[in-house]
Amino acid sequence: MILGVCLGRPPSPVTVAVRDGVPVPAPRAARGARAVCVAVDLDGAPLAPVAAIRVGGPCPEVLKPLVGWPEGSGVAAIVRGGHSLTGRPLAPLDTEAVRRFAEGCGLSDFAVTATGSPVLADHELAVASIVAEAVPGARITLSYEFGGRGLREREHDTILSAALGPHAGRVADEVAGRWPGVPAYFARSGSGLVSAHYFRRYPLACRAGATAARDRGTAAGLAGDAAAAFGATAGGPEAQVERIVRALGRAELDRALRDAEDEVLTRVVSAGAAPGSARVVETTVNPLSYLPDGLYRVRVTAEGATP
Repeated sequence: MILGVCLGRPPSPVTVAVRDGVPVPAPRAARGARAVCVAVDLDGAPLAPVAAIRVGGPCPEVLKPLVGWPEGSGVAAIVRGGHSLTGRPLAPLDTEAVRRFAEGCGLSDFAVTATGSPVLADHELAVASIVAEAVPGARITLSYEFGGRGLREREHDTILSAALGPHAGRVADEVAGRWPGVPAYFARSGSGLVSAHYFRRYPLACRAGATAARDRGTAAGLAGDAAAAFGATAGGPEAQVERIVRALGRAELDRALRDAEDEVLTRVVSAGAAPGSARVVETTVNPLSYLPDGLYRVRVTAEGATP
């Protein structure tokens, strides 16, 4: 038996017991549940202040990190470094500037965005290493993990996910306290589920989890929070990887695709899939015709079953 749970309006969550894909009346369902699948929307959730680090060149004031965000959203710095979309270094990473900012910002939630990181994430990973050393216990979110969109879009998503992290942690703790010892999964904004660990790490993936789950539950004939609770149980762990890759021939492109597939399989296991069940279900490759030859946008989706 699986419990579907909608964390909607207080005072208490709505719970639906599901056996073999069918809702069943089970007032004591928690005792026999093998998993809890949670639907929650994070829009309107409290946002923690974030230390935003952009790795790149100078820019106009209106395009700096956190410009346009509400007062109290955090602090930001731009440090030298980054890569072009062909992987060419634009400048050496200013490691001392990163260290000074990390040590002096007074925050523990960091969002790191580097120019060109969907192609080469080396500078974001280097910044994460410096921050982790300078701020023990820091929670660090990297933009390359959010796909290959433009710098500003990636930066926005990275900051928002980092800002949602503390609230996501409290939600995951609440679920663990209500159903101790039962594995918890959270509905993604599109389809599928992620583990509680993944939800804490990438809460943006579940920003509209209850809305998406409610749509699935409504199609099955339920309504309101009960529909969201039931819809959360429809599906297994899912993960995506999106990258921009440079390949000057078919063999090089095939190697890049294998790397992306390996990464997404690792990620879907992190999202809660039993290792033997993880499989790639979709791969798309689109050449970026408006950029130099040999650049492709790659998106790979994997799914699996709960243990």
